[in-house]
Parts: sequence; C-alpha cells; structure tokens
Amino acid sequence: MKYLLQRHPVPVRTRFAHSLVLTYALPPEVLEPLLPPGLTLDTYTDPSGTEHGFVAAALVDTRDLRPAFLPAGLGADLLLTGYRIFTRFPTPGGRSMRGLKILRSDTDSRTMALGGNLLTRYHYRLARIGSRVVGDTLEFRVLSRDGRADLHVRADLAGAPADLPDGSPFACAKDARRFAGPLPYTFEHEPQTGSVIVVKATRAHWEPTPVAVELPTPPAFFAHGPFAGTTPVLANAFHVADLDYGWEAGRRRAEDGAER
Repeated sequence: MKYLLQRHPVPVRTRFAHSLVLTYALPPEVLEPLLPPGLTLDTYTDPSGTEHGFVAAALVDTRDLRPAFLPAGLGADLLLTGYRIFTRFPTPGGRSMRGLKILRSDTDSRTMALGGNLLTRYHYRLARIGSRVVGDTLEFRVLSRDGRADLHVRADLAGAPADLPDGSPFACAKDARRFAGPLPYTFEHEPQTGSVIVVKATRAHWEPTPVAVELPTPPAFFAHGPFAGTTPVLANAFHVADLDYGWEAGRRRAEDGAER
C-alpha cells in the first residue's frame, strides 16, 4: 500500500535562492516511450519544420524547505537536481494541462531522499551537490553515487539576458521561454489504480532570465539508458533567484484526465 503515501499528500513551501534550468532538445521518438498512459509529449517545431521534444535539467538551491503548515524557520536548506520531460495532460472538454514528468531527482540530504521517496514518485537519490556564487558566476557541481547524474555547470549572471545557445532549435527567446520550466504541474502515473497524480506548483512571480552557461562536465544523464547514443542539444538556459515557491498536495485524476 506504499503507493497510497506516494500521492504527494503534504503541501510544501520553500524559497529558491537560485534555480538554473538547462533544457535539452531531443527527437520525439526518444522521449515518447518514457511517458506513462495519459501523458503526451509537449513539442516544438523549429523554422525548418523539424519537431523536438525537451528534457529539463533543473538545479535548485532551496532555503527553508518545509511542509506548508510549518514556519520558515523550521525548514531546511537543501540542494536539489532533477531531470523532467515537458509533457501535456489532455482532459475532458479539450483542456490540456502543461507540466513535467520526472525521470530522476538527486539531493544532498539523506532525509530528503528518504522522505521524498516515501511521499512522492520523484525517484530521489543521494548525491554530493555543491553550489556557490563567485562574483557574477553561479556554479553547480553534482557527483552522483552511480555516476549517471554527474554534472558541472557555470552560469554567467553578469551577461544576462544572454542569446540562445548555438544550435538551439528555438526561433526566438519568446519561444524558448515556453520551455524554461518549471511548469505549473508535475504528473506522476499510479499504475495500481490507473491514475495520474497531478501536483500544482505555486509561486509569487516567475521572471526567468536567459543566461550563458559553460559545461566543464555535461550531463552524464544523457549517456545512459534510453538516451545512450543520442545527441541532446542545449536549447536554452534560464536562471531565477530569490523566489518563493511551493507545491500543493497532489490530486488524483483518471488517465483520460477526468477528476476522481
């Protein structure tokens, strides 16, 4: 009956001291098999007519992360990273909810890894994660236990807003911002009941700034499993800072989007 606990029952609040999101473009046929029933891929067609799907690598320096019913002073300062597919969840009546399907999450906190896996399906793993700001450079370094989520990235905050990365499929920054993440919803499939658990995000404001990034160690995540042999293209890189953020308790829907 563990799955009954994994419905994200506890609303959470935190503050993002820094959030850096790197979005990679991949062929839709690579990502579609990774989606559970009910979800469809959120895609973009570039000026040449080629269709792309996207995976976001999010790196977040959180402060005072806690259940929503606790005051900020009782929260914890944690580092989190995660890989998510941009998806859509069609619902009856023609509405389509945009959100993320989480593939993997890493944290520097053993408590977060244990609690997160007990109460969600976010696939937390314990890792060594470092974050620092030196001058105008934000740096994250991730050393995962299995080596499959290693990453080292530096973001130039002084030069923001930056141009799109070379080779990005997006025609303009406005198009890229649609895939800047995080989106309003996170979706997790519950096979035991044929349900989709929908978690809504809350935030005071969301003004992501395009930044130039340097990747001494590109994401190892894309060298393994279903991504082995693919060539992900860095499509955009966005940064936000000092942002109040939260997640509501999960809500269960049928695979066709109907409320339960």
